[in-house]
Amino acid sequence: MKLHAIHRLYDERLAQSTKPFRARGASVERCRHCMVNAHLCICAHNVRRASHAGFLLVMYDDEVLKPSNTGRLIADAVEDTYAYIWSRTSPNEDMLTLIKDPKWQPFVIFPEQYATPERVVSTPVVSEGKRPLFILIDGTWSEAKKIFRKSPWMDALPVLSIKADDASRYKMREACGEGQLATAEVAAKVLALAGDAKTADCLDAWFDVFKEHYLTGKKQRQLPVPGALDRYKDVVARCEVA
Repeated sequence: MKLHAIHRLYDERLAQSTKPFRARGASVERCRHCMVNAHLCICAHNVRRASHAGFLLVMYDDEVLKPSNTGRLIADAVEDTYAYIWSRTSPNEDMLTLIKDPKWQPFVIFPEQYATPERVVSTPVVSEGKRPLFILIDGTWSEAKKIFRKSPWMDALPVLSIKADDASRYKMREACGEGQLATAEVAAKVLALAGDAKTADCLDAWFDVFKEHYLTGKKQRQLPVPGALDRYKDVVARCEVA
């Protein structure tokens, strides 16, 4: 697997830690890139696609260190993915420069009920010559709301709300409420809404691969045959020939 923004952010955040980060399952020997049990590593199967859209992940402090995080799957699947640790008082200057880059048209992905009506858009319409940059807040639900409320640099940006038509397939953490999706699930829906159905399908299938391998290692089970990896390979093959 080619290293990307979240791998680099993981290393930076780990280097800043004054004591070992002890997430659940910390004793498990994991691949440092895909974060599943080493003997179930999925890195060799990852295919990254070029998309008209880009993603900016604003991650709560230790979210990038959690093995169950699905934000990294977006960077696995979409070439133009950026990631930064959130700071209330000192937002990253490179991040702010990226948002102001004239080639991008940023949208904050967040439930519409938390934004003023004039900021809410239903589709990611971009001006000529620009590309959509989707800003995803990555953390627990309480952390995400805090980031949204306390990031003044977001206040002038349009808010694109994604409705969950189906229950989340994410089984690695407890959801805080109904209708909440994992970060990677949201990103796949955003890509489809932006007209990139192929990358959306690849990311969605890659999410299932990660989930299946992660839970297999967690529960010490055998992988189902055929499983999510076979389906992912089929999706990638269809996208390449279409």
